Amino acid sequence: MGREELVARLNDREYKNWLKAGRCLLILKDGLHPFINQHMRAFHGDLLNQHALLRKPCQTSSCKPKGNKLSSVCRLCSEWQKTILRHHRQPDATVNWDNCYPPSWRTDHWEVAKAYMPRGQGKVTGADQCDASALLNLINYCDCFQFGDPKFVRQVIRYRNELMHSSELHVKDEWMRHYQTTLKHFVQQFSHVPQMAKAGQEIEEILTVDLSICVSGMDRLDSVSPDGLQSDSVLQWETSPDLISQWEAELLQERLQELLHPDDADDDDTKTRDTEQLRSLGGFLQANRDLGERFSAELQAINSLETR
Repeated sequence: MGREELVARLNDREYKNWLKAGRCLLILKDGLHPFINQHMRAFHGDLLNQHALLRKPCQTSSCKPKGNKLSSVCRLCSEWQKTILRHHRQPDATVNWDNCYPPSWRTDHWEVAKAYMPRGQGKVTGADQCDASALLNLINYCDCFQFGDPKFVRQVIRYRNELMHSSELHVKDEWMRHYQTTLKHFVQQFSHVPQMAKAGQEIEEILTVDLSICVSGMDRLDSVSPDGLQSDSVLQWETSPDLISQWEAELLQERLQELLHPDDADDDDTKTRDTEQLRSLGGFLQANRDLGERFSAELQAINSLETR
């Protein structure tokens, strides 16, 4: 049952585009996080070396945000807050202080990193637990990342948001071509990072291969040869239907996690849009029995929200 339904989904070209584009984000995340973690650790160490006050512990050990506001904190946590804002490229924008536990800013570089990320990072303890959006926003907003043309990271963020907010889980070929060009320019800025060089190769492979699979169960993918003829080929990293299904589940899980936290929304328009997208995604999962079974708990949560 599951194999046939996956085959049917992959016969939809624009859904397949959505899946491939999302897979590129997962590859990008895996390539980025070791470098970003190392870079943030060094940045945190520089801050401690340059500012003696930052080396002193929180005076109360109880300083914490109230909602997304950070006020009434001790003098030392306030100094950390000012330092974080000094290194924020857009300090007047919303800073998600509720991502952070201020008493840990002195000892944990990742608590500092989370101040530059989208909401919802409070329980995240390291770069390897972040999605692509969190890492890209960190690069975009923290001025310790000084390399290349900053417009490319902003473009990748925009494409990521368009992809993950697609209510139909479809993207067109023209969108994919622009996306591929933007990803290529972005990855080239990290040519000195071995993990990113590997990620760039994997992204190119994903974007140029057709993820069609055979109902017979042969773990092969159809690709187009230079003369335009269809030929069977096996990717060197042995992509199988089970692996494609795993990628699909990771992307859907990421989207579900975003949509199942309506309390994080700041305004009624955002909440309404998220509710509509959640309803659409729930309908898609129910229409595909294999996905409905895999995400049965999430579907129950969606249904409970609908009945409120």
